[in-house]
Amino acid sequence: MHTAIPLTVLATALACSLFTAPAQAQRARTFVASYGNDSNPCTFASPCRTFQVAVNTVALSGEVTAIDSAGFGPINITKSVTITSPDGVEAGIVPNANSPAITINGAVDVYLRGLTIEGNSSGSDGISLNGFAENLSIVHCQIRHFLHDGILLQPTFLLTLSIRDTVVSDNDVNGIDLSPSGNSAGLLANIDHATTNHNGLAGINVNGANSSPPIAFDNLLAITIVNSVASNNGENGFKAHSTPGTMPLLVVIRDSVASSNRVDGVLFDANSNGFAEMAVSHSTAVGNRSHGLENNSASVFQTYNDNAVTLNLLSDTSGNFSQVSFH
Repeated sequence: MHTAIPLTVLATALACSLFTAPAQAQRARTFVASYGNDSNPCTFASPCRTFQVAVNTVALSGEVTAIDSAGFGPINITKSVTITSPDGVEAGIVPNANSPAITINGAVDVYLRGLTIEGNSSGSDGISLNGFAENLSIVHCQIRHFLHDGILLQPTFLLTLSIRDTVVSDNDVNGIDLSPSGNSAGLLANIDHATTNHNGLAGINVNGANSSPPIAFDNLLAITIVNSVASNNGENGFKAHSTPGTMPLLVVIRDSVASSNRVDGVLFDANSNGFAEMAVSHSTAVGNRSHGLENNSASVFQTYNDNAVTLNLLSDTSGNFSQVSFH
């Protein structure tokens, strides 16, 4: 014998299902594939075709994964998200003309792994951040052939950055450009196993001159570069720049190589009010057209006795250095 279900129960169940539908659309993990379709729900069984739709569909702090190798289109990121491809999968991103491949603004925590970001000599920047973000990780990526920078980060508030195992090459201006722009800005970065090769100006450019925040730990441009190579760039391998009264600047380079750059291997162009320092240890500057190490300022440039600076065309060093014994 069947018991009739009261109409009030049916109405309540229907109302609940309508209420929960939007929450169900925000999945913790979404997928893209070469055979996907952007009208799909972005599940593994029914993936989307572009990263943008998958990012729009995924829940806050969720993960977007490429199933197979293909180009998945440019992305505008405005929320915390992980975008990744497994080893053996080439997740390509090609931008629209004169636009970045990946734009980040308003996201708290962004993690990018295993992406091939190709500018095709028509996109402006590979990864562009101009605004608010708290944490950004760029891991195991290839970024090349952009009209401006491979990575251009201009945070307006404190940004914690990690770049690891990433190649940034053949861009028309800088490979990696770290340039906070807001009066409440700061940038704390670790760059490990980065290769910046054949960029138009600097391999890695650290610029504190575009921000003048109050002196505080959070308002500091502190960059640590280890196990990295800057070679064959149009001007300098590693460059740090600031002007009087601007953001305090600290750059540390260790276990790295600056070679065959058309100007300096390492340039410290601080010209600062005393809140700028650079230190280079256990590193090599060889075969650069101008100097291996140049201090174009009165600020402190510490060099350790374990550096190898040799065979640079104009001279191995230029300017004043504070020699520090390795220990």
